[in-house]
Amino acid sequence: MFLPSLQRNSPLMFLNRHNPNLSLSCLLCLCLSLTEIMAPGKSRSSKRSSSSSTSYASTITTVVFLALCVLAIWMLTSNSVAPRQTSSSTATTKSNVKKDPPAFEDNPGDLPDDIIKFDEESNNDRKSQQDQKSESSSIGNSKDPNVAEDGDDGINDKQETSRVKESVEEQERQKENEKQISEESQQTSDGENEENQKVDEDQKLGEDQKHATEKQQQYVVSQDENIREFPSRISNRDQEQSLQQQLREDENRENTQDSKNDEDQQLQKQQDEEIVKNEENSETRQKQQKQQEFQDVTNDEHPQSQEAEEDPESQQNKARIQEVQQQRENDANQEAREENNTEGKPADSNSGESFPGGGNTGIPRESKESKKSWSTQAAQSENEKERRKEGSGVMGSIYGYTWQLCNVTAGPDYIPCLDNEKALRKLRTTGHFEHRERHCPEEGPTCLVTLPEGYKKPILWPKSRDKIWYHNVPHVKLAEVKGHQNWVKVMGEFLTFPGGGTQFIHGALHYIDFIQQSVPGIAWGKHTRVILDVGCGVASFGGYLFERDVLTMSFAPKDEHEAQVQFALERGIPAISAVMGSQRLPFPSRVFDIVHCARCRVPWHAEGGLLLLELNRVLRPGGYFVWSATPVYQTLQEDVEIWKEMSSLTASMCWDLVTIKKDKLNSIGAAIYRKPSSNDCYEQRKHKRPPMCKNDDDPNAAWYVPLQSCMHRIPVDETQRGTRWPEAWPLRLQAPPYWLNSSQMGIYGKPAPQDFVADHEHWKQVVKNSYMNSLGISWSDVRNVMDMRAVYGGFAAALRDLRVWVLNVVNVDSPDTLPIIYERGLFGIYHDWCESFSTYPRSYDLLHADHLFSKLEKRCRLDPIMAEVDRIVRPGGKLIVRDESSTIGEVENLLKSLHWEVHLTFSKNQEGMLSAQKGNWRPDIYLESS
Repeated sequence: MFLPSLQRNSPLMFLNRHNPNLSLSCLLCLCLSLTEIMAPGKSRSSKRSSSSSTSYASTITTVVFLALCVLAIWMLTSNSVAPRQTSSSTATTKSNVKKDPPAFEDNPGDLPDDIIKFDEESNNDRKSQQDQKSESSSIGNSKDPNVAEDGDDGINDKQETSRVKESVEEQERQKENEKQISEESQQTSDGENEENQKVDEDQKLGEDQKHATEKQQQYVVSQDENIREFPSRISNRDQEQSLQQQLREDENRENTQDSKNDEDQQLQKQQDEEIVKNEENSETRQKQQKQQEFQDVTNDEHPQSQEAEEDPESQQNKARIQEVQQQRENDANQEAREENNTEGKPADSNSGESFPGGGNTGIPRESKESKKSWSTQAAQSENEKERRKEGSGVMGSIYGYTWQLCNVTAGPDYIPCLDNEKALRKLRTTGHFEHRERHCPEEGPTCLVTLPEGYKKPILWPKSRDKIWYHNVPHVKLAEVKGHQNWVKVMGEFLTFPGGGTQFIHGALHYIDFIQQSVPGIAWGKHTRVILDVGCGVASFGGYLFERDVLTMSFAPKDEHEAQVQFALERGIPAISAVMGSQRLPFPSRVFDIVHCARCRVPWHAEGGLLLLELNRVLRPGGYFVWSATPVYQTLQEDVEIWKEMSSLTASMCWDLVTIKKDKLNSIGAAIYRKPSSNDCYEQRKHKRPPMCKNDDDPNAAWYVPLQSCMHRIPVDETQRGTRWPEAWPLRLQAPPYWLNSSQMGIYGKPAPQDFVADHEHWKQVVKNSYMNSLGISWSDVRNVMDMRAVYGGFAAALRDLRVWVLNVVNVDSPDTLPIIYERGLFGIYHDWCESFSTYPRSYDLLHADHLFSKLEKRCRLDPIMAEVDRIVRPGGKLIVRDESSTIGEVENLLKSLHWEVHLTFSKNQEGMLSAQKGNWRPDIYLESS
């Protein structure tokens, strides 16, 4: 009779579904009432005398009522075990989309948000309760597995699952509507790029919401006991998590927009820098500092300017470029006003802007004040040949310049100052070998030298010391004449050098050891570092002295023994084309530790010892003269006469004959003399022959100065160069010379010793940080190096650990610092770059020019200088230029017209650097015969 009340739609089930505790209480009350009703009947029947059947029926009725109550309680309890509570999660999901408080449609008993607050501590407590209830629920299910299969509960599951699906579908439709609204709003407000970004973010947000919904549904299904007890707390927690997630997404959206703005600003900045850089490599380089010199050159003469005008990007940024130009002109004017305060300061390697690789843009400049403290070779040499030209040296058309091949008899071996046939025809005499001396053209040639047929990349050192390609130096005369003396031999496509010579047929190393055994004080590579080899032949002596850590300046004339010096340079051995004739050698006085002559056949005794006195000038006080020639060890009449003359001459010069030794293996002998280190002997001579030079004769004057038949006195003042022997090698490399006076201003404006140290550190940093890694130079391919404007020799000193040698060139119009270079164990030569250099074509692997060309522009044109650079650099050789930005631009244009490959150009604050490589290009047209 109570079963109808337990149907699903009955009031009791409705009450049980919405408030299980209340419905259970009502049922218990009903059962108790029925029990009360039955109890009186039982009592009354006991007072009366009734039959046992009546008592038995009453008992049965009571049991049935109790059973029905128990059954009702069990059904209500099992129905309340796993109700599907999905409306709360659905409302929470909707709240994530609408950002409104959740609606509790199916739970009128839920508390509002402002009453129940969820925090982390309550969440932890609730989690522990959930774990306990989950355990109890699992135990109960294991005891009665049929509970999960209740028919009413299955129907309830289906209906609630349907509601969940409808809620999810409604949510997706709502998201699509919001997405469309968001897209329209983005199109009207932020533009296309921002719109696409927001759509992607909304899609990502929708996916996150969908994932959150599924996760919440799973959580509700698995945690239904907790949902019944804390429905509003769960809703508030989900709402708070959703709000926090939304805030994070808004922040991410703002960060994304800020990042995009930063990227746009960075891109704009890069575009600005690219525009400035492109403009700097074209027009600005031509306009800075030399704008007045180029004001008459039209735009048609500068193709780079035309390209810049035709470039749409340049047109769009014209205003910006003009602004940058104006700013740079102002900076240049400011720098010019501060020149007197800054130009004399050496570069600080740790400050200022940097070149690629860390090179410093603050390149040291000569101090104007220091020029008062230093003499120049031009001033010292009274017969120095002036070569000043009118004008600024600007060509009519740089890129359009037409190069032609030199039409000369010398062909691929052309040396302009030694093969000047027009000047040689005008010579009145050749008795002092004037025809082997320098006779430079009035204007430097602008033609290019041809390549030998079959020319190949030179063999690398040290293999090149033993053999070279025949077609690179295709001369066989020396091999035919001197082949039996092991000078040079032809073997297939190679020319080989057995390492001997006329005086050391069995090898140069044996001969080198023989000299040191004769005079142990020579001490190769320690006491003796720099020597001069006169009449060097193919320079095998100097080539093998590298193994003893000795530098040799070898020279021989360009004479009938063709290609002696060319052989040496091709082998990777230092050498120049020169002759001892009527003029002084291009070296300072008192700089060579040893002067060597092996059967050089120079008439030392002739004309009062004129040539030997020149050796005395360049030999360091206390230095040695090694003479291994036939007069020393042969008894022919001519040799005996020469020996007598030499003995008398050397004694009158106060040279001490240290020893005469014979080498049995080579069947030769060597006489070793030593120059005095004081003036005592000079004052004690009975016959004042040769005479002492006049006081006004400068021993350091060497550029086009005639030879003098006199001797210069030995310095006696401790502050003068030549009173002491330099430090032992390698200490002398970095130690300031003892005779550098602190009261004398250095080249860059500091006291001379400090200036020396600053220059040394400067070039160490430049070579290490920039030249070694940033210029694309394979230093293993470099052997012959020339510093076209050396000051203290810092660049050469920085390359000391490489297998290279550096010829330091000091210009005749620059402060005379060449003695300092020799004092530190390096070597060099005087030269005027408005003339050609005395070397064969294709001699050097690398040329280095630091602030050279901007100085030369004041005296001569750049195009013949660049033709000379092209002449002496090997195909594949390199050029490094550091100079003013405007000069860098001119050099770059000239190199491009010569088909050189420019690897790097960089300019900063009116200073620039360039690195380029020579190719094999030669023009097809020969210069017309003059």
